[in-house]
This record gives sequence, C-alpha cells and structure tokens, in this order.
Amino acid sequence: MSQQEGYSPSFKRPAEIMRMRRKRTRSDASVFSSPSAPGQSGSPRACVRPFSPGPLFNNQNPSGRGTKRRNPFANIENTFSPKKKFLIYNDDGSGEAADSSRRRSEDEGEEEEKEEDMSAAKERHAGATVAFRDRLAEAELQEHQDINSKKCLTFSEDDSLFEEEEDDVGSLLLKSPQAIAPASIAPPVCTEYPADWSLKTRLLFTSPLTLSWAEQPKAQEEASGLSRHCRAQFSTLPHSLQDPRSCSELRQAFQQSLVYWQHPSLPWIPLFPRINAERSFAGRSAPWAQDRALQQSLMSEWSVSLSSLYSLLKARLCPYFYLCSYQFTVLFRAAGLGGSSSITAAISPTTRGLREAMKADGIEFSLPLVEERRRSREQQNLTVQEGDEEDQECSELKEGKETQTGDEGENDDEEGSFSWLKEMGIQDKIKKPDSITMQLRKEGQTVSLDHKPESMVCVEGPHTFTLINFLINCKSLVASTGSQAGLPPTLLAPRAFRGATMQTLKARSVNVKSQVGSTYQDISSLEITGPILPSSLHTITTLLRPAQKGNFSASLYTHTPTAVMNTHTTQPQCAGGSVDLSSCGLHPSSIQQLQQPSSLGKTALTHINMSNYSYMWKN
Repeated sequence: MSQQEGYSPSFKRPAEIMRMRRKRTRSDASVFSSPSAPGQSGSPRACVRPFSPGPLFNNQNPSGRGTKRRNPFANIENTFSPKKKFLIYNDDGSGEAADSSRRRSEDEGEEEEKEEDMSAAKERHAGATVAFRDRLAEAELQEHQDINSKKCLTFSEDDSLFEEEEDDVGSLLLKSPQAIAPASIAPPVCTEYPADWSLKTRLLFTSPLTLSWAEQPKAQEEASGLSRHCRAQFSTLPHSLQDPRSCSELRQAFQQSLVYWQHPSLPWIPLFPRINAERSFAGRSAPWAQDRALQQSLMSEWSVSLSSLYSLLKARLCPYFYLCSYQFTVLFRAAGLGGSSSITAAISPTTRGLREAMKADGIEFSLPLVEERRRSREQQNLTVQEGDEEDQECSELKEGKETQTGDEGENDDEEGSFSWLKEMGIQDKIKKPDSITMQLRKEGQTVSLDHKPESMVCVEGPHTFTLINFLINCKSLVASTGSQAGLPPTLLAPRAFRGATMQTLKARSVNVKSQVGSTYQDISSLEITGPILPSSLHTITTLLRPAQKGNFSASLYTHTPTAVMNTHTTQPQCAGGSVDLSSCGLHPSSIQQLQQPSSLGKTALTHINMSNYSYMWKN
C-alpha cells in the first residue's frame, strides 16, 4: 500500500506512545524472564528491536522476520526518552547532553539496514536539527559568563513529542534571568567644545537629517536676520525642532550668524587670506599699484578704521578683531576674553626685523612658546649636576632672551670667552673669530624662529595702544612690490565699525549618498566659506544642535598662521565673569565660551562631532 510522502507509521499521538511504552515494558520483562524456546536464537537481537516502538517476536510473522516499526526521525541524539534526557553545564560554560538509560543495541546485523532507512529522514529534518543547535548554542553563549558552578536542567516527563521538547529547551534557556545583560551606563555629556581663536576658511557640516533649510532664505527672513545682527537681538530656540524648514526663527538666526564686517572691501578681489595669496591676486585690476595719491587715501581710511576698532575694543563694545597683512596676522582681544584681565594682542608669524622694530618703539612683548620651552628645559635640568646646569642656563639665555641682552654685554662676553688664551700666552697663535661671525652665530637661534609658530608675539595692557600706533606708521605693513603692492591690510570684526562693509559668509547645501556597509545612506552636507570668526563658528554649531536633533559632524579648515593664537599668555589669568561683556554684541553662550582660556595650545580644531547632544572634537 502506497503511503503519502512524509508519512511515518510510527508517528502516533502522545496517548498511543505512552500505551506502547507500557506494553513494551511488560513484553521485555516476560521475554527475559522466560527460557528460550526451541528454534529460537539466544541472541538478543532476535527478541528486541532497539528502534521499534514495541517488541518483536518470531511467531508474529511466519516468514521469520518481524514487522519493522521504527521511527524514521530517530537517531542517536533524539531517540532517548524525555524523562532520561538532561543538560549538564560545566564551569567553562559549555553544555553537553546525556541520557542515563540509553538502550543497548541488540541487533548488530540490522544496524546497516536501519541506517539506510533513516538517511532520507535525516536529510528532510536536518534543517530543524541545525536550527535547534544554533538556538541552544546562542543561549549557552549568553549564560556563559554568569554560570560559575555546574547546573543541571532536568526535563520532566510529559506527553509531547521530541520536537516540542527541543523547542521548550531553547525557550527556557533564552528566557533565563541570568541571560539579561545589565543596563549600560550612559556616557558623560559634553555640551561645549574648547574656544578656538584661529580663523577658518571653510566649514563642512554633514548630518543624516536634511540641511536644506540653511540655504535660499526668504527676503523677509534675510532682512530680519541682518536687522537682528545690527541690534544684537537673539532668539531662543527649543531643544529639538521637528521641521527646521518651516521654522522662520531658525532661518533668521542662521542668516544672523553669517554676518561679519570688513575693511577695505573690493568686490573683484578676495581680501582674505592675505598670506601666500599671490595666486588669488594675480591678473586682478589694481589701479592703486602705480598711483601714490590713491595709496595714501586708502591708508588714511584704513588708519581711521583701525583706530575706531581699538576704541570699540577698549570700551568692550567689540569683543575682538583681526588685522591680516601679507606677512602676519594680529588678533586683538578685549579684556575678559581668553582668561586675561587686560587687552591682549597676538602677532603671528613674526620675524627678527619686526621684533627689533617693535622693541625700538618701546613695545614690550613676550614669546610665550619660547618661554614655555625654556621652562620645560629648566625643569628637566633640575636633576643634572651643578656644573652642567650653569652651562645649559647660559645657552638657554642666548637662545631666547633677546629682550634682556644688549650689544655691549655681548661684546664683553666675547672678550671674556678668549681670556683663557691670554693666560696661556698663545692668544696670538690662534686666529680669533671676527665679531661679525660671532654675532651671526649668536643670532642663529633667534633668526631660526622666523615664520614659525614659536615666533608668536604677545602684547598686553597699555602696550597694545602703542602697537596700534606702530602698525599705523609701519612702512613694511604694506607690500611695496608684487600683486598686493599698495593694498592696506584687511580688518575683520564681528561688530560694525567706522568704514566697515557688511559681508556674509557663503552657505551651500548638497545632498549626497554615502556607502555604509553594503548599502547607501542619504547624507546632507552644508558648506560655509569665507573668513569664519570664532563667534560665528560657535553660533552656527549652536543652531545646528536643535535643527539636526543633536547629531551632526563638521570638518574645519584653519588658516594655518592663526592656529597658534590659542596659546596661553604669560600674565596671570582672571576669572571669566569679572569683566562685563554683555554689550559686545555676541550671543551670551558665545561670550561664555570665549571667556575661558583655550586648551588647544598651538593647535586648532579640525573636526567637531555631536552625537546625542554630546560634543567630541579633534585638533
């Protein structure tokens, strides 16, 4: 009789299985207790079939071979009785299955025939077995770290089939309380990044949320943003915005953050950056290059603008401003910013000629990086012998302390350095180096600082006013030849001043696709170009926080000569709140950030990343 595919004659309901088990137990007991009948083999394989639901007797079939009734699903792992199966866990977390009542095979001749019948069933149900093993292995891995002693899970006898047994084992292990991992500790939230006093030439923001709200403002939004900037009015935004595109307050505040003030302003010439900018000036029309009267007119207007800026800075109506020439950049900061209690000015890079000219005009200045290096060397020399310490201190004084040495003292040192030759009486036999060679050798260390970050000069207090007069009258401040000949330096400030022109940074939004693994994810980018001031950078990032729901990243491109302006000054620092800067025109959060001393040293920020409203940065 043909059977349907997948049908098994031993597939019985649970009640029938229990009845067959009881019948088989009684039959086994009667067979082993009775003597062997004549003609029957004494071998156990003729009486009991290990994989049959019931016993097999010779008198059941006249042909001498009993009816085979075995479970085609059975194998060495899943034919054991449920009440005899249990899991043993070792200390190392590994588990193994055991059966305390495995039946001994009594029919070795029937073994090969049985395996052939079972092979087809094994292939059909291999998938179920593999799935069970995978679930069991996953559960054991989850409990592996928490189990320190041997634990035994014994399954009680029930009427379910072995497939249901396996499902129960997996579900029991997966639902174990020991498999639940402890709640992760939230990382600390950093709501601010260090103040960066360097000028940026380009910002590139990226975010998984769209940044298209930042471009193409309406005429009313742009006008309102410019008016808010002039009046120093700031709006308060919620912690998170659902639709930044429809938020007029956000778009107005963004336009307000893009504004800066510049002098001079020539639309056909980019006036920032000025250092190494010959290519940007090449081929541009420069009518003042050969016109001496026009050059004097430009310098006169520039002098008025610089004086106006310093007056605003002294009155704390302008927090800071930059002077960008073709050779160096000067940062003026009002009292209370950068941890300083007085007005400060940082110049970078400088040359020996500029430092000598400043010294001749009575301007006192310091070289913070040179002094810091000297202090670090002095600390290292504390463990050296006294004789070595004296020699090294002399060499250190020759390297950097040019403000405290004079020409007459140096000549005396030169004469004294050869006094030992006179004592030996051989001063005429050895050629003495000429004074010019000795002077160049001594100035070698000083000249080697030129155009390097270590050449940064810091001027503080009333000497900053003397520095303003020095810059106005300095002939070398303006190039006499080249593409920038006759053009005054560029003045940049966050607030309006006399002769300044209102300018705005350029913003452009682009949507791109970025590959993440094997898929592509939509990424929105926002590019901002122009002379980006420290306060503008902070205001823009403050606006992106609620608009992008606390998730964005930024790449910062620094104007290299200004990176060193994050260096600390040598004067004692003051408390940030001791000077009132509420009238300087900046957002209160920007003032609070810029009042703190920068922790970046002579480096600048290159990347800012915000994740879940927490900042991370790289310099």
